[in-house]
Parts: sequence; C-alpha cells; structure tokens
Amino acid sequence: MRVHNFGAGPCTLPADVLEEARDEMLDFAGAGMSVVEMSHRSDEYDAVHAETLRLTRTVSGCPDDFDILFVQVGAMLQFGMIPMNLAGADPVGYLVTGAWGKGAFEDAALVANAYPAWDGSSEGFRRMPDPGEIEIRDATRYLHITTNETIGGIRMVEFPDVGVPLVGDMSSEYLARPIDWDRYDLVYGGVQKNLAPAGMAVVFIRREVTERTPQTLPKYLRYDWHAKTDSLGNTPPMFPIYIMGKVLARIEAGGGVEALEAASARKAGLIYDVIDESGGFYTNPVAPDCRSHMNVVFTLGTLDLESRFLSGAEERRMIGLKGHRSVGGCRASLYAALSEESAAALAAYMREFAADNRDS
Repeated sequence: MRVHNFGAGPCTLPADVLEEARDEMLDFAGAGMSVVEMSHRSDEYDAVHAETLRLTRTVSGCPDDFDILFVQVGAMLQFGMIPMNLAGADPVGYLVTGAWGKGAFEDAALVANAYPAWDGSSEGFRRMPDPGEIEIRDATRYLHITTNETIGGIRMVEFPDVGVPLVGDMSSEYLARPIDWDRYDLVYGGVQKNLAPAGMAVVFIRREVTERTPQTLPKYLRYDWHAKTDSLGNTPPMFPIYIMGKVLARIEAGGGVEALEAASARKAGLIYDVIDESGGFYTNPVAPDCRSHMNVVFTLGTLDLESRFLSGAEERRMIGLKGHRSVGGCRASLYAALSEESAAALAAYMREFAADNRDS
C-alpha cells in the first residue's frame, strides 16, 4: 500500500504514471529498451521530447513569444544564470521573502548589482509584502519574486505590478496557478514539487530576452543556446522529461491549471480548518492572507507533543510531515499528485490527536 506522502520534495507522483513507466522500463515504444537507455537523438526519444514541450506550453498557457527550456540541475542553478543572462550593468531587485528568495538574492549579488526591494527577515518571514512596500530603484532591469516559500509556508496571492518586468521562481507551485504572462520576462522552477522527478528546471523566457543573451558566457549558461537547440544541445535530463510529459497529460485531462489550483485550495483548506478550529493546539505563524496552498506549516505546544504527533502519523503511513530543519515544527506539502483523500486523512488524524492530547 502506498503511503500518504506529505514530503516537501521530491514530490509524490501519480500512481498510474509510475505504473506506466514501470511497464515501459524494459521496452519503450517497441525499442527493446527503456527511455533512460536510448540515444537522445533517437526518433523514439525525439517524440517524447517534442510532446513534453508541447504539453508544457499548452498546460501552462505560455504565449508563443516565450521560449521553453529544459535545463539540468534545478532551480538553484537559475539563481546564477538569471542575473548573468539578464542583468548586465543594471540594478536588479529581489523580494527577500524566505529562505529561497534570500538564496536567490545572495547568489545574484555575487554576479550582478542586486538589491533587496523588500526584506521580510526582520519579521521572521511571516508574510509577503504589500505593493506599496516594494522599493524599486531607477533603471532596475527586473524584480525577482518567489511566489511560494516552501520552508515558511508563505504564498504570494497577487503578482506585483511595479513597472518593471518580473522574474518568478514558482518551483513549489509550478503550474498549480495561472501565470500573468504579461508581467513576466522569465518564469522558472524545479520540477520536483508538482511535475516530475528531481534533476531539471523548466524555464519560460520571453524570446526578445533570449535574443539579448550575452555571448561572453559559457554556452551551457546561455539561454539562447538552450533555445536554439530545443534543449537538446547536450544529453538532456531524459527521465524527468519523460515522466513530466505523462504527468502533464494527466493534468491536462483533469482540467488543467485551473482545476489543479482549485484542488490545491481545497486540500489546504482542510488542514487550515483544523488548525484554526483547534483553539491554539495547532498554530500557523503565517499571516492568514499569505498562507501557502502547497506547504502548510504548523507547530504544537511542546517538542514532546510534536514528536508523538509525528510518530503517530508514521504509524498511519503519513510521511514527510517534519518541518524543515531550519525552522522546526511540522509541514504538510500538498503537491499536485497528493489526493484530497490523503489531505482529509491528515485532517482527521490531527483532530483525533488534538482530542486525545489536549490536556498533555
């Protein structure tokens, strides 16, 4: 029996996708071998690659004037690639909204004239900024935002409109909400939260921006090189691309981004309702209007209670609920393939545990 996987990443994947991949592992498309064994120049893999690119554009609603790139490693490589490709000598603004926004800013500051347009660290990263709090300097090339902070459980409900193009890290809610493409020059994210196994980032970049790529960078760090080669300039991360195509097909068949957004809100609502109705037994530190739909963080009154809660969850085959080591507490990640039944099972267990331990 499969577990209820609330881990923050890699994500749980649809069981039917895993079963399909299992059945194709020895013989994909009559080739007598799996996708992970064949040449990335083969006709069989070329069809997989092209279909995944097509589905990525269709499901995301990405306009035709954006390039779609499959780049190895994950989102952290983009922390450096983005300023190297886009910034030039101009200042670039960063919203420091949590651990990942801070990480993106710190890496950008090594290679570009980066500055914090807002920094929530003094408040403990418990909310996103109001639009009037974002300070944009003259000649700013872009504003980098992290739309969902996985560790802190904070969500940016509205994308800011501040008069400069946005660059967005959407790793932990990728394709689980519509993207206002007009505001963005670049959107990126690791695939290991909602879409595929770890090892790759998907980058959407406005084509006119791609065409301004500095030619002084090593080619793998240049967005125009990835675009010109259709992300096939070297051996791509074939397995994540192959699995992502299958996941995207199911997202499309299930109603697309809008349906996934609604399902995410329902799943999160089940857990937040328990927290809010617990009379303080469970607490969530995030401002209510900034609560993440993907990563619900909460604490219990004592470390002993927390330990017993986590042990009881594991006995019920609920795994991955321990909070990030930097903040402690508990965290339930509710990514795309996690069923509403799993979220309901966690909510029921939380109610049961609170009833049994309220006087502890």
